[in-house]
Amino acid sequence: QVQLVESGGGLVQAGASLRLSCAASGLTFSSYVMGWFRQAPGKEREFVLQISSTGRGTSSADSVKGRFTISRDNAKNTVYLQMNSLKPEDTAVYYCAARRTDLPQFDYWGQGTQVTVSS
Repeated sequence: QVQLVESGGGLVQAGASLRLSCAASGLTFSSYVMGWFRQAPGKEREFVLQISSTGRGTSSADSVKGRFTISRDNAKNTVYLQMNSLKPEDTAVYYCAARRTDLPQFDYWGQGTQVTVSS
């Protein structure tokens, strides 16, 4: 019954901004680390950002540092991905994921939302 539902993807031009949202249900949201991953055509799934259960700690891939920000609102059971200065190489399906605090793997995944950045 756990569901992660992403929204906010779309087609934008290079340099534009997008904010993705991930609404979680069926879990105790405040007990989970939340993350964003992406997968471009022909490439393997790539870690982008994650945020601690409290929202006090984050980590990011080098490729998005300074451009992307992850945040969460535990009262709304929602995690966000703010993407600025988008580049064509950011084009991918973006996935929201959740993991229990003391486990190494992300066990729950959303269906993904397409982000396409044109040049």
